[in-house]
Amino acid sequence: MKSYRKQLYFNLPTRRGLVNITRDVEQAVRESGVREGLVLVNAMHITASVFINDDEPGLHQDFEEWLEQLAPEKPYSRYRHNGFEDNADAHLKRSVMGREVVVAITDGKLDFGPWEQIFYYEFDGRRKKSVLVKIIGE
Repeated sequence: MKSYRKQLYFNLPTRRGLVNITRDVEQAVRESGVREGLVLVNAMHITASVFINDDEPGLHQDFEEWLEQLAPEKPYSRYRHNGFEDNADAHLKRSVMGREVVVAITDGKLDFGPWEQIFYYEFDGRRKKSVLVKIIGE
């Protein structure tokens, strides 16, 4: 069995942002040489998320508005976590959107359903963060 590890790095200039990382994960699968197996993709920070969904701008805006209703950024004073930092909302948003995804690799390719894409969602940006891509298989 083979094992391959790669990190993707992000430094979004905004507090929140969405990045389609499907091509980066596909590249890692090619680099790994794994033809049959699994790929784990997870955000390595507690204020960011990795998830699978459709790459459609209206849906992305819906996510942003829905998450802001669930856990508004402001007022910062509404959260007990806020003190040194102002990112309590980012922790809550990450809990809703998830930490990681696992995708099957079949015949050297990501085995997706229709329209599925992998996204990195940043909730507390403006600093360097990373995503782990871990591939196992044969």
